[in-house]
Amino acid sequence: MLQQNFPVTTQPVAIPCADGVILHGHFWKAARGRKNGAVIINPATGVLARYYQRYAAFLAGHGFDVWTYDYRGIGLSRPADLRGCGYRWRDWGEKDFEAVLRMATARAGGNPLLVVGHSIGGVLPGLAESAPAIGRMLTVGAQYAYWPDYAPDRRLRLFLKWHVAMPLIAALCGHFPGKRLGWLEDLPAGVANEWSFRGARMERSHPRIERKSVLRRFAAVTAPILAVTVTDDDFATPRAVRRALDYYRNAPKTEAMLTPADLGMDALGHFGLFHDRHASGFWLDTLTWLRDGKNPWPDKGFDTAPKKDDGGVLAVRPYIVRYY
Repeated sequence: MLQQNFPVTTQPVAIPCADGVILHGHFWKAARGRKNGAVIINPATGVLARYYQRYAAFLAGHGFDVWTYDYRGIGLSRPADLRGCGYRWRDWGEKDFEAVLRMATARAGGNPLLVVGHSIGGVLPGLAESAPAIGRMLTVGAQYAYWPDYAPDRRLRLFLKWHVAMPLIAALCGHFPGKRLGWLEDLPAGVANEWSFRGARMERSHPRIERKSVLRRFAAVTAPILAVTVTDDDFATPRAVRRALDYYRNAPKTEAMLTPADLGMDALGHFGLFHDRHASGFWLDTLTWLRDGKNPWPDKGFDTAPKKDDGGVLAVRPYIVRYY
């Protein structure tokens, strides 16, 4: 039986990172009743934390303390001038998520510590030194933008947009003015470039001397992961999701691929599952995993999902991550 959903309270928080950067976000206090744990919500690239506030309030109403925050360079954590700030994508995991995780752990009071990661937000935990503290993860459309994994019928268009136009515009402007273009929020140039020039092996975007450490941090994550994507997500195809999941080599992993029809919709895409139209469907189902550790979609594995011409459903892993 679901816990009653009560009104919740929220308060702004300032989160200091080890390098002196201050992040800004909100803490959503669990409604009265039994606490089910603490949840950190990691946004997608270029998406404001406020996009997830209704889901955060929903979780808080069902007994979770919830942390939402903007990465450095985004939204409430944006500096006065993005040009020359030097922020990189990996900073969001190594420094930003690490800082939020430490603060959430200190205030969890021994309750389970959980993560909901959207898109890159499901990859960033593997970069944090304190990630072994995580008890369970739910990832939604989690991948790290390796363009050959995009849906084939959209691949060329997405490649030209995100891997040709975006770095050129960032070079000209000193940052990526995504908001003005109507594509994303504005991004630091370093973030845009790490997206644009990401290769098949994520760790190769790090200096060679750091790569072993990156792989070991991912390997230190032992939290069970439920990785969810949808059939009409052009970014998070099964190939892309599995490429990211392979880095979490010591974490038990479960895959689920939903169709729009499963949720009574015509389309979902990369962002749709966090819309509050899903509060009485998908959101309720996520409680089964976050609270109880049970997969609410046991018959929706990638290899049992409807096959597409794009080859998105794989019978084998796309490649092997090497650990040294």
